[in-house]
Amino acid sequence: MLIQEMTWQASLDFLARTQLGRLACAQGAQPYVVPIYFSYNNDHLYTFSTVGQKIEWMRANPLVCVEADEVLSSELWISVIVFGRFQELPDVPEWRSERSLAHDLLQRKAMWWEPGYVRTILHGTERPLVPVFYRIHVTEITGHRAIPEPGNAV
Repeated sequence: MLIQEMTWQASLDFLARTQLGRLACAQGAQPYVVPIYFSYNNDHLYTFSTVGQKIEWMRANPLVCVEADEVLSSELWISVIVFGRFQELPDVPEWRSERSLAHDLLQRKAMWWEPGYVRTILHGTERPLVPVFYRIHVTEITGHRAIPEPGNAV
C-alpha cells in the first residue's frame, strides 16, 4: 500500500461528495467527538443540530476539527481532516440568506436531519427540538489516500 498526500483542492472535492464526518470540539482539556451530516460549499461545512453539549461547547470555544473518510478496503481509503471555526447562523433577519443556503444545501442529502433532529431523552427529560444551523469555516485542511502498490491486488 502507498499513502499519498492529497492537494487542498482534492481534499475539498472529497468533502463536496461526502456527507458524514466526525466533529471534534473541546472544553478545557476535554475533547468531544460526535458524528455529523454536512454539506460543503465555498470553504464552509454547513450543518445543524439542536442545543446540547456540542453546541454549548462550540459557542464557548469555536475552534473545531472535522474528520471525514471513505474506506473501501484496508489498502484503499481516503481521510480528510479540517481545522476550522464554528459560526452559528442565528434565526434573525440578517442571517436569513445564510440559514436558507444551509437548509438548501443540507436538503440535497438523504437523511440530512439525522441525528441532530430526532427525539432525544436526556436525563429523563425530552430535549427541545429547536434547530441550530451553523457552519464551519475551513481554515486548514489535510488529506491522505491509500492506494495499492502497483502489482498488488486489493
